[in-house]
Amino acid sequence: MLQRDLILAVAASVFLVGFGAGRLCAQNSSAQQSQPAPASSPASSSAPAPNPVAKFLKTEVPSYHAEPPKGALPNTLDPAQFLDAQTRNIYTLAAKVKPVLYQEPCYCGCDKEVGHKSLLDCFTDLHGAHCILCKKEAAFTYSESQQGKSAAEIRKEIIDGKWKEVDLASYDTLPAAK
Repeated sequence: MLQRDLILAVAASVFLVGFGAGRLCAQNSSAQQSQPAPASSPASSSAPAPNPVAKFLKTEVPSYHAEPPKGALPNTLDPAQFLDAQTRNIYTLAAKVKPVLYQEPCYCGCDKEVGHKSLLDCFTDLHGAHCILCKKEAAFTYSESQQGKSAAEIRKEIIDGKWKEVDLASYDTLPAAK
């Protein structure tokens, strides 16, 4: 009995490690693609040699709205309902940039898994509270919009994977009460 449990535990561990490594590889593939190609010498051809693996690394851009919303947008969930500071802070930021979130894709797969049409949908339900990718993308969107970037500019950066650089630890404390 103990030997069977040990074998099952080892098999489950191997599966989880393999799944995690595959997921990490998939998340990092877009970041690797966005790296600039090394400069070529003037004597070499101006066109880079095709990478036979590149077509397998490309990921489909998830759902988003290319144009600003025409009508009223749904409300994000009330941040006060969340006990942890990070989730409360991210939902607060999301509420401030709803029209921009509406125009951004979300790379966690929620468009296929739960039918979300844009990053905004992650914060009109509880999905964003439990998804680190959504939180990073929303924090990135807010930060970039505060720097004056348009939704299209932010979208390009999200597609390029720049949201992966967001450190969510900076959202772990609540602002001082007024």
